[in-house]
Amino acid sequence: MADEKHRICMVSDFFYPNMGGVESHIYQLAQCLIQRKHKVIIVTHGYGGRKGVRYLTNYLKVYYIPMGIFHNQCVLPTLYTDMPILRYIFIRERITLVHGHSAFSTLCHDALLHARTMGIKCVFTDHSLFGFADASSIITNKFLQFSLADIDHVICVSHTSKENTVLRASTQSCMNPYIVSVIPNAVNASVFTPDPSRRSNNQIIIVVVSRLVYRKGMDLLASLIPLICSKYNDVNFIIGGDGPKRVLLEETREQYQLDNRVELLGTLEHDKVRDVLVQGHIFLNTSLTEAFCMAIVEAACCGLLVVSTQVGGVPEVLPSDMIRLAQPSVKALEEALDDAILAVRTGKVLNAEVLHERIKSMYTWMNVCKRTETVYDTVSKLPSVPFNVRLQRLYECGSVAGKIFCVLAVIDLILLLIVEYLVPKENIDISPEYSLSTRLTRRALRHDKNKISTNKRIKK
Repeated sequence: MADEKHRICMVSDFFYPNMGGVESHIYQLAQCLIQRKHKVIIVTHGYGGRKGVRYLTNYLKVYYIPMGIFHNQCVLPTLYTDMPILRYIFIRERITLVHGHSAFSTLCHDALLHARTMGIKCVFTDHSLFGFADASSIITNKFLQFSLADIDHVICVSHTSKENTVLRASTQSCMNPYIVSVIPNAVNASVFTPDPSRRSNNQIIIVVVSRLVYRKGMDLLASLIPLICSKYNDVNFIIGGDGPKRVLLEETREQYQLDNRVELLGTLEHDKVRDVLVQGHIFLNTSLTEAFCMAIVEAACCGLLVVSTQVGGVPEVLPSDMIRLAQPSVKALEEALDDAILAVRTGKVLNAEVLHERIKSMYTWMNVCKRTETVYDTVSKLPSVPFNVRLQRLYECGSVAGKIFCVLAVIDLILLLIVEYLVPKENIDISPEYSLSTRLTRRALRHDKNKISTNKRIKK
């Protein structure tokens, strides 16, 4: 264990009660860091009535700051309106390192900007792959260039993701590729345990658990389902998840009269995913782009044979005897499913317990935590970067973009000085330390006091 303990603030628009791979990654990593005696808090935006400070398992403190959602669970990208509250949190919690998650998260980019202006070390984890041509990717990549131009370290979840991130963010050499590390996701193997007794003996069940959006290949799935159902009378589908493409799947089910063979479960809580997975023999992933794909790891951990599109970082995730890969086309996926169905029927698949034990040894959150901790240790030893050096790095991001980035950074510094004048650091209360050990100590003291008072009453 590292001697130096860090005070980490993880920031992202994506956190519980929202469900997804980023949310799970942040939560599991935070829990492991707390076990290793680091101070960890989470900052995200409010979800409905969930605003203010909440505590999760092991007294993980979560700040749900009162900012409205603009698009796709992200806050409005104003850059500066959240600076006073983020500064207050960083000072109150005595944060020494800010760790932002997801290039999609505008709150993450804002927090990294303000933290760098305050002289706090910054780390960023990229969870997604992006293109370079469409309008959405161009805008997101510009945000990424701005955030990573003077970042201390970047973490990617696969080697493909690393290559993609460096290409997107290092235009005009504004990001050093040598500060990018690859640390994969992991799975909580104690939760995703196999249960072959839950499987049907008369049918082969293909399970899909995904957000029902275009990026996840739902158009491919809608075309694939009728082909497989017409070819195999004993193959059925269970689909968990929700999204705009659910209408397409419902229309496909109705058009081909597959109400009894295609079950749409809708939104699934994370603790219900395992109960769905163990009912299946094959897990199908039709994503058009993936940096890592946690879903196929969780499915393999539950003992399912995986069929997936060969995109992004997916080929790096599982060994060849656990997965059937196919190009993202209906014909290729149909052939891969034919092979998987034949393997299940003939028993030429790995035993569910064997699959579980192998995944359990391959992907553990504590291993991810220790590798992330090494990044934190390295970053904490880096010298502070003067503001003029930051401006130089931003200026090198392009003849036009570089000047805009410099202006944004200067405005942020001016606003920080104004906020510090209006609310001096000395006027901000420091949050008291409150951990599991603290509570146990207090509980023991209360128990002793109650015991003493009881003995006094007995003597009287």
